Amino acid sequence: MSKIVLIPCVKEKLGHKAKAADLYIGPLFKKLFEYAASLEPDKIFILSGRYGLLELDDEIEPYDKNLNLCGDDEIKIWSETVLEKLSGLSDLNNDEFVFIVGNNYRKFIVPAVKKSIFLLPRNLTPQEIEALK
Repeated sequence: MSKIVLIPCVKEKLGHKAKAADLYIGPLFKKLFEYAASLEPDKIFILSGRYGLLELDDEIEPYDKNLNLCGDDEIKIWSETVLEKLSGLSDLNNDEFVFIVGNNYRKFIVPAVKKSIFLLPRNLTPQEIEALK
């Protein structure tokens, strides 16, 4: 069994193509990434509104897409693509999935994995917590 941590993308990004782990530059992303790493996972993935499931080394262009501005139909389609890729990189039935993402980024994914938990780091501001709802 592996521990897989999923963190969200953020609005603040570099202005050029970069590895996913480097593209997101906002303070919330930095806090969530540090918290994810402190959990000593086997893998960390980023859930991107545009690109779906990202590995940390995936090279991507900057974009502006927020699932919180999308309807359920679009989020379901996005979630299906995330689950398709996630199933090739992990074991949905046996791995433990730690979600450090807002509801729209997890609500259609959590039912498809057997073991999941939702966590938030303690050092978030009220505004950062609101951003993850």
